[in-house]
Amino acid sequence: MRKLFVLTALVIFCSCYTNAQDGSQTGKDGWLIEINTGFGEASTSNTGFALRSVDGNTAWGLGGEAGYFIFDNFALKAGIGYADSNVGDGVFNWKFGGKYYIVNRIPVALDINGASGNSFSPLWFGIQGGYALFITDKVSIEPGLRYGIGLNEDAGDGDFNIFSLNIGFNIFL
Repeated sequence: MRKLFVLTALVIFCSCYTNAQDGSQTGKDGWLIEINTGFGEASTSNTGFALRSVDGNTAWGLGGEAGYFIFDNFALKAGIGYADSNVGDGVFNWKFGGKYYIVNRIPVALDINGASGNSFSPLWFGIQGGYALFITDKVSIEPGLRYGIGLNEDAGDGDFNIFSLNIGFNIFL
């Protein structure tokens, strides 16, 4: 089974790598629609898909992000989401920032993100990097690493920093 998984991953990587990108996906005046999944702490604001269950407590989140390329390879982005659990009221999540594609394949993002609800409003500064695997000319899968730095008391004032793995699914228009 492991050999089949490795072989499948290798075939996907090679086919994506050989699909040469000319940069038109990340060109000026283009749009980006992004949905992320996150694997890490449940306490960050979530503008993607999430489902976690620990000791009978289940939490879920749903959201998305969009961006506009104001320059070649650089998009301004905004995201919104909603999360809820069986132990508290729902929260609205938001994110604003920028994303730059180095050589059309290596996305690097900086953002401010937060949540509001349950009488708290945590705020984080996020840093993210990854690799864009283009499966078609207009669709990519972007595995990446993310680090969130708490900026206010509700986010721990820097004492509650978040490290996570994300997988983004992107459509370029």
